[in-house]
Amino acid sequence: MVSDLPFTRARTRVKGRSDTIFRTALAAAALAAVLAAAPACGYRLRGAGTSLPARIRTVCVPVFKNETTRFELDVKLTRAVVGELVARGKVAIVADAAAADAVLEGEITGFRAAPIAFSGANQADRYNITVTARIALKERLAAEPLFANPTFVYQQEYEVPPGTSFESLETEAIDRIAEKFARSLVVSILEGF
Repeated sequence: MVSDLPFTRARTRVKGRSDTIFRTALAAAALAAVLAAAPACGYRLRGAGTSLPARIRTVCVPVFKNETTRFELDVKLTRAVVGELVARGKVAIVADAAAADAVLEGEITGFRAAPIAFSGANQADRYNITVTARIALKERLAAEPLFANPTFVYQQEYEVPPGTSFESLETEAIDRIAEKFARSLVVSILEGF
């Protein structure tokens, strides 16, 4: 019985190793099944898809209407949205609405730059910037929009370096906000997020 003891331990170690290999293989098979089923459940990589119908190949983006007092906000946001759509390559941009499959219309309804942090000299050095817009992507010949958001809101904090004011950096701030507004909007339209 004493001579059987080492054999029993060795056998147990092999059996334990076999159980571990079996469990690992089972876990790998389960993971593979989940990953194989994920595309069928609607999961996909962000930036890789589009929720637009295949028939929409061209889009016209007229200059957004500006209901705010911010100078050129309409031009900057429109330019940024067009640039983001072009960069994504999912649709072609055309100038004539009659030649487009769809038209993306925007109306900027609000722009607010609210100070949220102050320096030691009681000067605002951080702002929360909010842009609100009414957005609709309409298929040219259809009554219902493909995408509509009557209160699309984009917010971002903007830091102002010490010794300067927001007003002196307003153009730069709006350019940065426009790019991020456009990215957020285009992701919402193309990917349905």
